[in-house]
Amino acid sequence: MNIILRFLADLLLRFLRTLDLPLLGALLALMGIGLATLYSASNESSRMVATQGAFFCVGLGAMWVASRVPAHVLKQLTPSIYVASLLPLVLVLFIGSGKYGNHWINLGFFNFQPSEMAKLTLPLMLAWYLDRQRLPPSPSVLPMALLIIALPVGLILLQRDLGTAVLVLASGVFVLFLAGVSWWWFGSAAVAGIGGFALAMFAPMTWFSFLRPYQQNRILTFRDPENDPMGAGWNILQSKIAIGGGGLTGKGWGAGTQSHLDYLPEHTTDFAFSVLSEEFGWIGVALVLALYLFIVGRCLWIAAESRDGYARLFVGAWGLALFVYVLVNGGMISGLLPVVGVPMPLISYGGTSSVTMLLGFGVVMALKARRIIHR
Repeated sequence: MNIILRFLADLLLRFLRTLDLPLLGALLALMGIGLATLYSASNESSRMVATQGAFFCVGLGAMWVASRVPAHVLKQLTPSIYVASLLPLVLVLFIGSGKYGNHWINLGFFNFQPSEMAKLTLPLMLAWYLDRQRLPPSPSVLPMALLIIALPVGLILLQRDLGTAVLVLASGVFVLFLAGVSWWWFGSAAVAGIGGFALAMFAPMTWFSFLRPYQQNRILTFRDPENDPMGAGWNILQSKIAIGGGGLTGKGWGAGTQSHLDYLPEHTTDFAFSVLSEEFGWIGVALVLALYLFIVGRCLWIAAESRDGYARLFVGAWGLALFVYVLVNGGMISGLLPVVGVPMPLISYGGTSSVTMLLGFGVVMALKARRIIHR
């Protein structure tokens, strides 16, 4: 019996040896909370929960496989992976579908969203390119780096998916930041961003005639949700009611009124975190945010401990990008940011986003588990 137990223990250790257990534990906790929230938000739809659970299983499998890929092999394959991820971004423009643009490719058994893969492949490719240069990068290096960013971001903008384009852009910007690009570039970008925000807040809407009607409505709603409370402002007003109604401890699992009475739209996807806020209150929100912060901190710690530039740049950017994903969704549902259709990672319903997120953490674990032995 002891021999069998030792054999099983050794087998388990071999199976788990490339996984970062603290990181895995936090991710599993988030997935469990996400499934519980989805069960309530979907009016106890076992089918939807089972589907999301299947996506999580696929993602965990992809994480395990990715964590066992030798880091130097991953580094060699990065350019090919990046180019391969651009192909569906082009294809979706012709055969894709979506509410406000061509976002998804229908594969029959699920809808594949190519832009989600760009969140992973862009920082990988940019880290690969910058690692081959002297850091901090010289101005002559930046044009190629900006081109690497511009290709997927531009293709996503052609899909009319501004929210995802901004998040993909942010992942590239974080790689540039960690590579030591001059603060002058980021200062200029910050000034431009503040100017754009001020323009959106105070300029007459006639200046935004180049935007589509739903985009103009989002700007108007962000300025004043009460401007059209029964139309464009409905989503954010109901989300605020859900968040405020949760109080400290929440109304209880399955007892949220905003989602169960169908006041809150998109309550299984973009506004899933509003459901969590209403049912689990500030305590539940604080727990989820603590898990996110732990994951971000763990990534930054892994990046700081890495001796390889490729690993350091990607892992650090991946952790910071997750922080932005959470910040954007949290700001969106609370009215602090415009509604841009960004899901809360591992909480909102979604197959491509969940699998990509877990696959990315598998890459993080691979880069932590093995030192890169050559360029």
